[in-house]
Amino acid sequence: IRAKYPKAAILALQTFRGRYVPQTQAAVQTVANAGDRNVFFVNTDGWVPPDGLSDSVHPNDAGHRAIAARLAPILTAHLTPTPTATPTPPQSPQQAPSGTPGACAVTYKITNQWDGGFGADVTVTNLGDTLNGWTLTWAFGAGQSVTQAWNATVAQTGTGVTAQNVDHNRTVPAGGSVTFGFNGAWSGANPIPASFALNGTTCTGTAATPSPTPTPTTAPPSKITVWLAGDSTVANSSGSNIVGWGRELSQYLTANATVVNSAVGGRSVQTWLYESAVTSSKNSAGECVLSSTAYATRWQAMLDASTGMKAGDYLFIQFGINDGSATCPRHVGSTRYRELLTTMVRAAQQRGAHPVLVTPVAALTCSGSTATPNRGFLTETFDVGTATGTPVIDLHKLSYTLYNSLRFCPFNGDYTSGPVGAFFADDHTHFEAAGARQIAGLVTKAVRDQRLGLTAYLR
Repeated sequence: IRAKYPKAAILALQTFRGRYVPQTQAAVQTVANAGDRNVFFVNTDGWVPPDGLSDSVHPNDAGHRAIAARLAPILTAHLTPTPTATPTPPQSPQQAPSGTPGACAVTYKITNQWDGGFGADVTVTNLGDTLNGWTLTWAFGAGQSVTQAWNATVAQTGTGVTAQNVDHNRTVPAGGSVTFGFNGAWSGANPIPASFALNGTTCTGTAATPSPTPTPTTAPPSKITVWLAGDSTVANSSGSNIVGWGRELSQYLTANATVVNSAVGGRSVQTWLYESAVTSSKNSAGECVLSSTAYATRWQAMLDASTGMKAGDYLFIQFGINDGSATCPRHVGSTRYRELLTTMVRAAQQRGAHPVLVTPVAALTCSGSTATPNRGFLTETFDVGTATGTPVIDLHKLSYTLYNSLRFCPFNGDYTSGPVGAFFADDHTHFEAAGARQIAGLVTKAVRDQRLGLTAYLR
């Protein structure tokens, strides 16, 4: 396609049943890494309504209309990356906003900035009739780009940017607002966009004055909390000499970031969320039965409106080690794993916090002189990241790659001496403090490499 249409924007749509999502994402990323920035992955979650299929696969007429309605604004944005302002009739000073569909006001706020990168929040206020689906477009200056986003599906063609609702914020009532955020890259200058258009209509309403663009030499960013949820490989301590990478994370952060480590040894994502409410029995679907849907106190604490996650905070989530158990209460199936990760991600996003998914850190297993991959739930983690617009740190791959660089293999099984003994605590899974410190370093390097907003808080 590219050979025949060298200037075309190519949209790679996710299948409506959600198959081959990570493979499609990987293909788009491969092309982008090779220099073609005009190929885009399109998340189609929720596009086909329950009555939109003629069978288990193929859309009927209602399904086709629903798909067309979701695809049309995306195509429009790519065909016209820089919206043209729609003329509006003159109004007297006393005249109120017209209230026509699409009337809007936008507040664009740069929340933090560092050399080459920045974070921003965008709040759209609907001054017209209730919106059932929205698309916001604007034009960046040269050198500005979006690298990742949350609470919206964001794509960029040249300097033109398109942000489209996700399922949980699709409807915006008259007078209501919706906020999404993103991390971006910049070079030369990082100006605030001059204008925005909502569903094709230029936003001319009055909104709060955008914050001035900060520079890397401005005052330090506001204080945030970095929340951690995970198992023993993340926890502060799960035994006499067992240390998780979460305990060592704070040494990589500035004083403006406080780590609250709520990881607990031996937990799957379900037992971390529900603790003793997870029984030892399975239901007909093969999942562990819950005796209660009340959350464990650690998750309740994160959800607390006063003292829990707040806008600007980060939530790192790493499970997938204990979840593979065949027996309850730790067993979690693939579908249930996605569901529970999504629940945690959405809860963070709804509070304005930034979730980050982390694949399970690798154990040390050797095939001759090579450390090999050995964890499950990798695809599930990436699937949730794709579906929710959440960044994923592939700590599994980063960790076994580190083991190879340290030449831990071949290994004779002695965890009491030598380089392996200094890194691991008595087995191939848990870390001594020195090993946990290096794993935490992998996490923070990935934060910097992916240009996450947390980069502004790294030492």
